Amino acid sequence: MSNDLAIEIKRLCKSFKAKEVLKSLDLAIPKGKIFALLGQNGAGKTTMVKILSTLLNIDSGDVTVLSYRLPKESDSVRSKISLTGQYAALDEDMTGEQNLILISKLFGYKGAAAKNRAKELLEQFDLTEAGSKPVKTYSGGMHRRLDIAASIIKTPELLFLDEPTTGLDPRSRAVVWDFVRNLAKNGTTIFLTTQYLEEADVLANLIAVIEGGKIVAKGTAAELKSLVGRKTIKIRLQNESDAGMTKNIVGELFAEATIKADEANALSVEISEVSQANQVLNGLTKAGIEPMEYAISQASLDEVFMIFTENGGQDNG
Repeated sequence: MSNDLAIEIKRLCKSFKAKEVLKSLDLAIPKGKIFALLGQNGAGKTTMVKILSTLLNIDSGDVTVLSYRLPKESDSVRSKISLTGQYAALDEDMTGEQNLILISKLFGYKGAAAKNRAKELLEQFDLTEAGSKPVKTYSGGMHRRLDIAASIIKTPELLFLDEPTTGLDPRSRAVVWDFVRNLAKNGTTIFLTTQYLEEADVLANLIAVIEGGKIVAKGTAAELKSLVGRKTIKIRLQNESDAGMTKNIVGELFAEATIKADEANALSVEISEVSQANQVLNGLTKAGIEPMEYAISQASLDEVFMIFTENGGQDNG
């Protein structure tokens, strides 16, 4: 395993009885990066997280985490990682601060140091005021933020976040996003599973899509979007009367172009190359049509996800 990799997986297989969940899966994740794993429910995301965090054994294949082989060196891996699963593991009758102090002591913090670490994390996750209240009185967002805070009492080399912001309000989600960015800046590798494609788009340095137990696409957000190949010209016209002429011009340039009327004076045209946008603009200029607004947008990560999970996809490396 390269010293630059936090995780290296080769030919990983895992089944539950007759159901094959992970099928000869390969994946490499660099250290210090934010990695996002996308997939539909049942695609194998949580199973992979449990294997990499030593909670499940593999059936076959080679799995290395932070230079340690699994399952043989599981104890060494556990000493360097942390996991926040989909469900919180906190004492509901204790206050938020008491929970964090207790966990800090379990990690070796003594007396005042444990209390200081708890207060530091409460402030970081915008929970200072709530820290003196029982956890059972917390909202879902507060509960989730406290759970994540508890998982980084001792800053890990590798942090697994299994759908950390599911059900959170936008403000709570933003707090978690800031935390993830700051942790990665300080060298921690983040392995994130999420149902929010915007989250992966905004945070991740590297994204993979899992479908049917296999990685069907991986790359940066920009690389994945480029695989779809769709780009859209959005044209807002000065006059509604120019819409018909604009459609004719586009149709003459690209016989198979998909043209949609967003509004009476606004059109969207799907293209495959940016150069085609210039052809459209030149055609409009020659016809004496000057757009009020003109923009090119790339395929969204949502479109990428839908295509690769519906059709089985392809692996771009």
